Amino acid sequence: MKAYYLSTCSTCKRILGEIQIPENTTLIDIKKNPITVNQLEELYAHTNSYEALFNKRAQLYRKRELNTKKLSENDYKDLLLEHYSFLKRPVFVDQKQIFVGNAKSTIQDLKDYISVQ
Repeated sequence: MKAYYLSTCSTCKRILGEIQIPENTTLIDIKKNPITVNQLEELYAHTNSYEALFNKRAQLYRKRELNTKKLSENDYKDLLLEHYSFLKRPVFVDQKQIFVGNAKSTIQDLKDYISVQ
């Protein structure tokens, strides 16, 4: 499993602290190690949507007034590759499953998934 997170994000820290992360999990701090094209394609293969991976709460999203524009999937892809804050986080992914974001239901689904692995 891989976990994409932001080490300066209190929510990411809290979530990482409250789940039993499998020992073989690779933790990737997206600020120190920006997401690559290959990594983004791997995530996209699970979601079939760049928009599903996109953080519409990012300060840059509002600052650039992107919330007032109609963005295409390619726009979302380019923005995700441009700046780490555009990735909805945390993201946990393995060969079978992906969990994107910090919604309570998503984190509970992740906990349930980990517990049966």
